[in-house]
Formats: sequence, C-alpha cells, structure tokens
Amino acid sequence: MNRISTLLAKELIDIRHHPSIFLPAVLTGLLALVMPLIVAVGIPAMTGEPLTRASDVVKGGLDAEALEQAWIFQQFLLLLTLSPTAAAMSVAAWSIVGEKQARTLEPLLATPLTTFELLAAKAMSAMLPAVGLITVMFALYLGAIAWFARPGVAATLLTPIPLAVSFVLAPLSALAALQLTICMSSRTNDPRSAQQVGAFILLPLSGLLILQLMGAVELGTPIVLTLAGVLIVVNALLARLTVVLFDRESILTRWK
Repeated sequence: MNRISTLLAKELIDIRHHPSIFLPAVLTGLLALVMPLIVAVGIPAMTGEPLTRASDVVKGGLDAEALEQAWIFQQFLLLLTLSPTAAAMSVAAWSIVGEKQARTLEPLLATPLTTFELLAAKAMSAMLPAVGLITVMFALYLGAIAWFARPGVAATLLTPIPLAVSFVLAPLSALAALQLTICMSSRTNDPRSAQQVGAFILLPLSGLLILQLMGAVELGTPIVLTLAGVLIVVNALLARLTVVLFDRESILTRWK
C-alpha cells in the first residue's frame, strides 16, 4: 500500500500539471448542464408555452409544470454521468500512453512495483478526479435547477434514484471505462486509440438516455440495482483482465 500511495501521489501531481486532459470531460459536463435547462426552462420561456397545461395537478407539493421539469431533469441526469466517464478515460489514456511517449513509463516498470500495484495507482489516479468531477457537476446541476426551475424541483434530485445514478452508476461506469482504456493503452502509443475502446461504456449509457426520453424505459430501483450489479461484475473481471493484458515485458524490451 505504501508503494501504491507513493505512486498515486506522483500521478496526481502529474495530472495537476496537465489540466488540458480534462477539457473533453468539462465540455461534456457543460453540455449536460445546459441542455436540460434549455429544454425544461428556456424553450417554454421563449415560446410562452408551458410544458403542460394541466396546471391544476398537484403531486408531492409540486404543480404540473414543476412535475414536468423534475421529470426532464431526472432523465437528463444520465447525460451528466458521461462527464466523469470521459474524465477517467482521458486520465487513464494519458497516464499510460503519455508516459510511454515521454519515456517515463519504462523506468517505472523497471522498479520493484508489481503490475497490480502500478495499475491500481493508475486507476485510482483516474478515479479520484472523476469522482470529484461528478460531485462538482451534480452540485452545479442542483444549483442551476434551484435557481432557474420552479420551487421544489431541485429537491426531487436529492432522492435515492437520482443520487444512485450520480454517485453509484457514474463512478462504476467511469471505473469500467478507464480499465478498458488501460487495457488498450498498453498496446498502443496513441491516446485517442486507447480511449476508443472505453466508448463501449458510453454507448449503453447514451442508449439508456434515449430510451428514457422515448418513454420506453423508466429508470427505477430494479433497473438501477441491476445496472450497478452488472457494472460491479464487469469491473471485477476487468481488474483481472488489465493485469493479464498489460504488456509489461514488451514495453521494457522496447525501452532497453
């Protein structure tokens, strides 16, 4: 653990000196913040047409317009989970491929660090910014809703399902994506190629978002628990696979 924590500290320092790797994730997060506000607040305000005309409907202290806004914001919450996933992929690809290009990975591999210790530190260095990013994005999302939407709408995101999507599914998805990226990173010298395989995690999330907006799927407790269970199993398998596929000997041979 001492070696992992030492390497983790070194990785976090390196990441701090390269903030540009977070640009795609930040742009994705901003899109996730702005798009639902446009749909739920901006368009009705510009057109003068409310989201619903059933203004006499009240449920849970919210009128019909507030209920419609709450539904929209909860549906688009999945889009917010793409931001930490993109951040984790970018950091993981840069951490492996970037060090290979800078010729700093090979000396690291020549130390007594085991492959598991090395990859654990790399994965943790990608996960910590991802978790921090989803926390910041969720806080901004909540604040924007409280400011622009109808009273009481923001409180609907502080319920179990939205919180589970943000702080369970998002980190698990980010972990799966970064592990796939690490697998690919050991086999390529191109960060973009390494990140492409991580998109296999983004595609199901995007598809689920579309199905939600179409009304084909309701993201309730059974689906959230199922997705969390699947991601836990996938991450456990990927943790083993990344160690097996990491081509340590080949990287060292090319360096020598």
